Order: sequence, then structure tokens, then C-alpha cells
Amino acid sequence: MIKAALQSYHARMQRVLDHIDQHLDDDLDLDALSSVAAYSKYHFHRQFTATFGLSVHRYVQLARMKRASHRLAHMDAQSVTDIAMDAGYDAPDAFARAFRQRFGQSPSSFRKSPDWAPWLAAFGPLDNARSKLMQITYEPADVTIRNVPPTPVAIMEHRGDRAGLPDTIQRFIAWRKAAGLSPETSPTFNVFRSERIPANPADYSMDLCVGTDQPIDAHDRQMKAGVIPGGRCAVLRVAHNTNNLEPAALYLYRDWLPASGEEARDFPIYCQRHFSVFPNVPVPDVVCELFLPLK
Repeated sequence: MIKAALQSYHARMQRVLDHIDQHLDDDLDLDALSSVAAYSKYHFHRQFTATFGLSVHRYVQLARMKRASHRLAHMDAQSVTDIAMDAGYDAPDAFARAFRQRFGQSPSSFRKSPDWAPWLAAFGPLDNARSKLMQITYEPADVTIRNVPPTPVAIMEHRGDRAGLPDTIQRFIAWRKAAGLSPETSPTFNVFRSERIPANPADYSMDLCVGTDQPIDAHDRQMKAGVIPGGRCAVLRVAHNTNNLEPAALYLYRDWLPASGEEARDFPIYCQRHFSVFPNVPVPDVVCELFLPLK
């Protein structure tokens, strides 16, 4: 009985988060959101803060700013003024001040060369809020087996302490922009060659890849050509907290693989990040497909 009541409570709160994600351009005041949760507005703001660790207003503000930062980084055609208005600011100057205060860069500077380290830190509270609800669980029905074709890719290797990963990501984004390989037209992959948090931080290893068959300059010290091999893969879709795919990977290894009778192939687990949510859907979070190569 208690478990069922808790699940119902979590479902109502998740409904609020989903509504915010899908209606960032609407008036997301206390009346509207308490109605979505079907709770009294006199109590909902405290319930929200108690559940997620930040206020409704702060959550909406961060969600709009996250969308704005993604649009700056990935949508050159949209002006800073339009992005500011969509984020709920009446004037570009007010948006620029808030943006600089949060990320240490002006919107135009971020657009040219995003500094992802303070960006990740700024959205820590948002990511934490989204993971406050009950642990996401997976079931065998969530996993499909797919035959995937080989995919030629350009690879930027990250080797060493994970703390340096934001800088590698920044260089990767800059390279693919210069190469004209948009996330909307060229698939993005991460190949995980080590544990997420190895005992020795220096052992962390990951490849950032963009799908392309264009030749890589032999003198390019940042990128090299490679192929994500084709074959059978177990595929698990992850739509929440895609910055940490470890729970999904552990499910595949600990639960799904032993029960399936399948065997893993000699290639690391990897993911494809789908960025097509910009600008068609208001939610700026990336959807991932996690691939476990099978024999």
C-alpha cells in the first residue's frame, strides 16, 4: 500500500517535469503546475522543493537556460535576441548578464567557443533534481536486438582523468562545426573503453565519434578515421539522465545478458546520442541508445 502510494506520488511529480520540458514557452506559474500535479497550489511549491531540492521557479529558470545554451551552441541560424526572448527575458542585455553570471561567458562568446566545464557545474542542480525520483528500472522488454551496419567515423580520443572530458568535448564540437558535420545530420557516438570511474582516474578512456566517410587530414593531430563495426547488438534506449549511462550499462551486463543466453562481442559498449530534439522539441536533453555488441 505504501509502495503504491509512493509510486503514485512520483508519477504525479514526473508528470510535472515532463510538462515543464514540453511547455517551456508557456506560462509555467504555480497555478498551472500544481494543476498538472493535481495538488493544492498552497502546498505544491513546498512539495516540489522537498522532492527535487530546488524551487519550481528555479527549476523552470534552469530548464529554459539549458535550452538556450544548447541553441547557442548548435543553432547558428537563431539570433541571440530570439534565444533570449524564448528563455523568458525581455531584453538581450538581461539575458546576457544572467548567462555570464551563470557560465562565465557572454552568449556570443559561448556560441563561438563553449566552455563546457562551468556549464556542467551550473546544471548540476537540474540534473540532480531529475534523478531525485525513484531509480529508473529496466525490463527485458526494453532491450531489442538489432543488426547494425558498420559506420565510418572520425574519432577524437579522450585518455586520462575524466575531469578533462569537458575540454575534449569542447574541442570535438569545435572540430565537427569546422568540418560541417552537424549533430542533426551526422550521427554522434561515444565508445566507452573503460569504467566510468576507474580505480586510477588516469585509466579513464573514451572515444568521441562523429559519423562521416570524408577523409581525415593525415596531419590532423586531433582526429583519426575509424569504424564502429557492424553486427548484432543489444540496444537499450535511455531518455533520462543521459550524462550517466552507467545504470543502464549495469542492467545490460548484470541482468539482461546472463538471462538472454547471449555473449558479448569483442568491442566496447557504446552509445549513439540523438540530437534531433533541436529545435523541433522544446526539451534539450539528448536521447541515447546504448549498444552492447553481441556475438
